Amino acid sequence: MKYTKTIFSGLICVIFFLLQLFALGVQAGESRFSTAGFYELAGSGREVYNMNVGWRFYKGSCPEAWQRDFDDSSWEVVSIPHGLELLPEEASGSINYQGEAWYRKTFSVPEDLKTKKVYLHFEGIMGKSRIWLNGKLLREHFNGYLPVIVDITEGLNFEGENTLSICADNSDDSSFLPGKPQQALDFTYFGGIYRDCFLVAHGHVHITDANYEDEIAGGGVFIHYPFVSEDKAQIGVKIHLRNESTGLFKGKLLLTLRDACGKEISKGVKSLSLRKGKADHYDMNLYVDCPALWTPDSPILHQLEIKLAGEDGVFIDGMSQKVGIRKIEYRGKDGLYLNNKPYRDKLIGVNRHQDFAIIGNALPNSLHWRDAKKLRDAGVRIVRCIHYPHDPAFLDACDEFGILTILAVAGWQFWNDEPVFSERAYSDIRGLVRRDRNHPSTFMWEPVLNETHFPKEYAYNAKKIVDEEYPYEQALSACDPGSPGSDCFPVIYTHPTSVSGGKKSVYNAGTLKEETMYFTREFGDNVDDWNSHNSNSRVHRSWGESPMLQQAVHYASPAYAYTCLETLYASQPAHVGGTLWHAFDHQRGYHPQPFYGGIMDAFRQPKISYYMFMAQRPSEKLDKLPAENGPMVYIANEMTPFSPQDVTVYSNCEEVRLTVFENGKKYIYQRSSDERKMPAPIITFKDAFHFMDLKALARAGKQKEVYILAEGLINGEIVATNKKYPSWRPASLRLRVDDDGLSLRADGSDVVTVIAEIVDEKGTVKRLNNTSVRFTVTGEAVLLGDCDIACNPVPAHWGSAPALIRATTNAGKINIRAEVLGEGVHAIAPCEFEYESVKPMARFIYNPVEIQSKVKTEVTNHGINSEELDSMKKEILRLKKKISKYELREVEIQQESFGEKK
Repeated sequence: MKYTKTIFSGLICVIFFLLQLFALGVQAGESRFSTAGFYELAGSGREVYNMNVGWRFYKGSCPEAWQRDFDDSSWEVVSIPHGLELLPEEASGSINYQGEAWYRKTFSVPEDLKTKKVYLHFEGIMGKSRIWLNGKLLREHFNGYLPVIVDITEGLNFEGENTLSICADNSDDSSFLPGKPQQALDFTYFGGIYRDCFLVAHGHVHITDANYEDEIAGGGVFIHYPFVSEDKAQIGVKIHLRNESTGLFKGKLLLTLRDACGKEISKGVKSLSLRKGKADHYDMNLYVDCPALWTPDSPILHQLEIKLAGEDGVFIDGMSQKVGIRKIEYRGKDGLYLNNKPYRDKLIGVNRHQDFAIIGNALPNSLHWRDAKKLRDAGVRIVRCIHYPHDPAFLDACDEFGILTILAVAGWQFWNDEPVFSERAYSDIRGLVRRDRNHPSTFMWEPVLNETHFPKEYAYNAKKIVDEEYPYEQALSACDPGSPGSDCFPVIYTHPTSVSGGKKSVYNAGTLKEETMYFTREFGDNVDDWNSHNSNSRVHRSWGESPMLQQAVHYASPAYAYTCLETLYASQPAHVGGTLWHAFDHQRGYHPQPFYGGIMDAFRQPKISYYMFMAQRPSEKLDKLPAENGPMVYIANEMTPFSPQDVTVYSNCEEVRLTVFENGKKYIYQRSSDERKMPAPIITFKDAFHFMDLKALARAGKQKEVYILAEGLINGEIVATNKKYPSWRPASLRLRVDDDGLSLRADGSDVVTVIAEIVDEKGTVKRLNNTSVRFTVTGEAVLLGDCDIACNPVPAHWGSAPALIRATTNAGKINIRAEVLGEGVHAIAPCEFEYESVKPMARFIYNPVEIQSKVKTEVTNHGINSEELDSMKKEILRLKKKISKYELREVEIQQESFGEKK
């Protein structure tokens, strides 16, 4: 009976939550992403429009393009996020375009915005940028990673069309961060309007934007937590209002806090008056009994609704913020505390660059979300967002998935003594903290410039700025131990003393101090020298099994002294964790070869080391974690002729049983109880697989008996299994869409990865294969890239070939076809897959641009149209293949009779 009541109450919770979403006019998938630093709240008086669609684009210098009447009709039509160009998968060595690029957008504004304040909010324009509205220059900006916000109220034309003109220039410039020329930079300085753009409209008395206002520890909404416990929590909300109306404003601020089910759990009201032309901050407190607290393994998010009403009760501004009630602090010798409890698990994670194969850094929100999802599935609890402020969508996803973040200002091995450089650097630190201060996932700030010989004065000022901008709780700022001014930082980056030998250097802290927290910002990369960059940690998926297995060993616990999972887990309590260099393969400016050290490739396809990391996650099922979790077991052996005889298995179970072939030998592994080492060491079953044994069974017609089975056990019960078969004769292609359950949105810029796999008749992937796959996409999406950048046909790497498709602005069906070149009887069979994009709930502002669609021509052959002809060809090929099967069997019998018998 109690169980039934629990289910019933759970259903009521879900229904209530869905009703709340419906009332807000927000689709579940859409609510994952903030807009201009907040979530739109229906009926609050604040409106948000998406400005991503319908831009004209020109790559190159065009000095007259700022003029309102400039003719841009010959320019390409694009949607943003947009990255200037599509690039091959291997795009390192500064092959990307650097220089000016121009964007123009003609649009009309809804009449009902005439009485409101209207702003444009660009989440990111790479490099230095200039913005004109209707021929008037409104803003110059010198930062490629922080928002560009422009008040366009006075310049808007409500009687006709408006024209936005933007010049984005990603060429080298030493006057602002990162400053270093791209050809000497270890990441790629892609260009364009590569993040979202929103139009935000609200009343003339309004909640401000923290980055626009430039107020120390102020502007906008600042959420903090003066008191947190399991019994009670206090939530402090500091709100900045500005009165740009024609008179005195009297009204009320109303706060409502809702739990994860949408139920109201706290509220507050504050009466206020604000004189014309003035701005002020208002502090309010909410109290919650028995709060559901945010942790990495239970990332519970609340919804804070903020509304501003006049004396007549009419709402004139408002928004929603996602709130994770939590308290993170370092208590010296007592170590790291989370929500007043000792946090003794090591924080193990990865570094992340934001670029993706083909599209550079112009990722739509969905790809940022999928990055976070894939990393959390692998057990990652912390991400160092290097070497610049990352897209807000990624941080939104980290809030959702319980991934702590280290947030860095832009910079890498460069300092400029000119005052303008440090002034802009200080401004960027403030901008970073103001933009990201409310995320529950925010853990540490990195205000210093990565691996840079900056003056001591800069370090002191950078730390001071973080403390000024985040004054409520302990602000954890991090610095390298050998950097000037590091003595004032509460967090020091260092390697474990077992590796450094306790010797102090630029990267090692030496003897650890009780009052300081330590963290390894980068581990795992293992180059021979910094010019050649040969490394056993850098492995492309196409190189196959043995190199990928070696990478996993190096990251886990190599035979030589090196910072790895083993040494991090065995380090002192003051050393709270570390982040692998790197999550994904990525492009670089100063080296001709991409970085291959990721646990996933540039398309986010996993390498073997991905599963090794996954094995380190807790074995217990975490019901409140919205990512894959719980017990797992994975066999890292594909049973190819070249697969190792030692079978590697990754598992977080306490016992693993391995069966090699149906009636073959059985093996048992039981984990040791040494708690100071990595939770799940690599499991190796020695001399377990022999290709000659496989061959003998295959020759005897016993292919069904050929497999490896791994079973993970906890308390003697099987809780996870993995079964591997060898791949036999390649038969066909298989298509899948790698969307992680987040549908493609028909907004003109959303992108999803499509994977074509070469499989045998049983569906096992043929890993050893050099097939190239040609993709054809029709319907409401387009294929990104072509043969000019080696993106179509696509060579299969380790059995799979990836491609990217981008949605149109129309929701509907998408047909994806994958085929190999040629139509021989024994050719690998093609595959077709139907996918469907969904309509986004966002409101868009753009003037529809007529795009000529390709006219489908009918090819006539003796009265048979092209579709009928294709159908006949397919049927003929099917019959040929059927006949060929019998012919092929004869060939096999011949080979069997003449071939060796052992």
